[in-house]
Amino acid sequence: MGEPWRCLLVLILLTCSAFSHSAINPFSGQQTPPDPCYDDQGAARRCIPEFINAAFGKEVMVSSVCGRPASRSCSVVERSDDRPSVRSCQICDAADPRRAHPASYLTDLNSAHNLTCWQSENLNTSPHNVTLTLSLGKKFEITYVSLQFCSPRPESLAIYKSMDYGKTWMPYQFYSSQCRRLYNRPNKASITKQNEQEALCTDGHTDLYPLSGGLIAFSTLDGRPSGKDFDNSPVLQDWVTVTDIRVVFSRPQLPREQGLGAASNSDDPMAVTSSLPTYFYAVGDFQVGGRCKCNGHGSRCLKDKEGKLVCDCKHNTEGPECDRCKPFHYDRPWQRANAREANECLACNCNLHARRCRFNMELYKLSGRKSGGVCMNCRHNTAGRHCHYCKEGFYRDMARPITHRRACKGSRKSESFSVGAAGKTCNQTTGQCPCKDGVTGITCNRCAKGYQQSRSPVAPCIKIPVVNPTVVVSSTEEPADCESYCKPVKGNLKINMKKYCKKDYAVQVNVLDMETVGDWAKFSVNLVSVYKSRGEPLKRGDNILWVHMKDLACKCPKIQMSKRFLVMGGSDGGTGTGTGPGVGPGGGATSPGGERIGLMADKNSLVIQWRDVWTRRLRKFQRKEKKGKCSKA
Repeated sequence: MGEPWRCLLVLILLTCSAFSHSAINPFSGQQTPPDPCYDDQGAARRCIPEFINAAFGKEVMVSSVCGRPASRSCSVVERSDDRPSVRSCQICDAADPRRAHPASYLTDLNSAHNLTCWQSENLNTSPHNVTLTLSLGKKFEITYVSLQFCSPRPESLAIYKSMDYGKTWMPYQFYSSQCRRLYNRPNKASITKQNEQEALCTDGHTDLYPLSGGLIAFSTLDGRPSGKDFDNSPVLQDWVTVTDIRVVFSRPQLPREQGLGAASNSDDPMAVTSSLPTYFYAVGDFQVGGRCKCNGHGSRCLKDKEGKLVCDCKHNTEGPECDRCKPFHYDRPWQRANAREANECLACNCNLHARRCRFNMELYKLSGRKSGGVCMNCRHNTAGRHCHYCKEGFYRDMARPITHRRACKGSRKSESFSVGAAGKTCNQTTGQCPCKDGVTGITCNRCAKGYQQSRSPVAPCIKIPVVNPTVVVSSTEEPADCESYCKPVKGNLKINMKKYCKKDYAVQVNVLDMETVGDWAKFSVNLVSVYKSRGEPLKRGDNILWVHMKDLACKCPKIQMSKRFLVMGGSDGGTGTGTGPGVGPGGGATSPGGERIGLMADKNSLVIQWRDVWTRRLRKFQRKEKKGKCSKA
């Protein structure tokens, strides 16, 4: 049975088998084939594209091609027996498809039954250097470059490679019987781990039989010491990476026998009259064996929208060669996959609060080379390398997971928080913010028990003086309770012209602070307005108000911090204003050291929390006093 019939029989058997399986499982054709980049459990593993002839069907740029104009060439055909070689002549005509030898024949389907060959111009009248340039259109990792000749193999040729699409070239391999003279290379040099990317020169191809129609094959890894450990050799991985291949034929091979006679057809205008053969280069098949370079992260290469060849990347990688991690997958650095580890790119852990991240090598090393991702622009009021805690002014809602968009509560716009808090970092679990002295609340927004509000941003809450009225009152000669002690003015807190006239002073004060000096309470006040002042004139601004502790303990008068009061005191028992030794009228208590510095008030003074409606009334009292109305009151 002939070869064609065998192929037809195999095809029929495969077709029948396919139909029989479809009959058993009608959905078998719809099943998705397993992805070679992942195992049955879905774990990532190394995957590589299939091994192919990367040159097949590709266009080869040649510096010379015969047939323009039509020409005749002859070559010596050697025989395997002892019979003498014979001379073979042919015509090359680019205008005639049957006699043309274009560059497309270099990478077409190679068949022994239909041999097609590219052929250069005759070298008798043209330069010997002829160049073939093949662009693969993408990075490949190649294993061999082979040339099947239709003419005698060249005496000298060089193979070059490019890794940047033809911008730069580096030597790959040289063939010559004169390595030192032509290429400045030693013949048959040895390769060590120190020079694994060095191109060698050899003359072994000149001893191969037959001289015509022979093969030259260059193996990229043969003889390279690290070839057996390719996964761990970046040097060799770089050595086999190629985007373009260039072959330069430098010298033709001289025939071993010459003088075979002139052409038999002397009437042909293209007949060669010389007894010497013509020289040319002819190649029937140009192959580059390798795999599309995907660095172990892709099992196939496809054409993109622009028609460029790119890897179908897996393992969270991207790029023409799967040579970088996808955005947001920077938790560890990109690495090439190997047989032991897929080295897939890992997503950053941002708890669903960030869309971007970056890689930090120092953090990666500190983590034992496990994690180096740093989240950027954390949202939802989160902060931190992994957006794993709440930013300043916010705290965790423990009822929600950290990945929830409302996991952080609070408001940095709260004025009470900014004034009453001792810092801006709250407890991430309870939400409690650190408060200043006397301030309480989860966001430090109110005064604690025993404290009252002030207008100071440094101390927004100050302590209320604690006085034991029993002890204070019992220090007098005749103890009495607060009700009988304060009876003369208790419940009589109205203002009128008669009371105004009896007082030595009438002022509006803002109480700022207090301290105790012996049996006295010393209040720091600010005089907002002065409506009456007998004796030494009072001026607006800072001043002192003295109140005896026994009066303060019984709340007559009753004074609070950070509030405004109308204070009227003087001739009916309350000590007036001014400085100097002595006792105030009506037996009022003296200040420390026998001096009255500032204002003094006691149980007979009128101390009422200020109301703005009193401004007009007091001004009216002032005008009446000037008209002498107080003498009649």
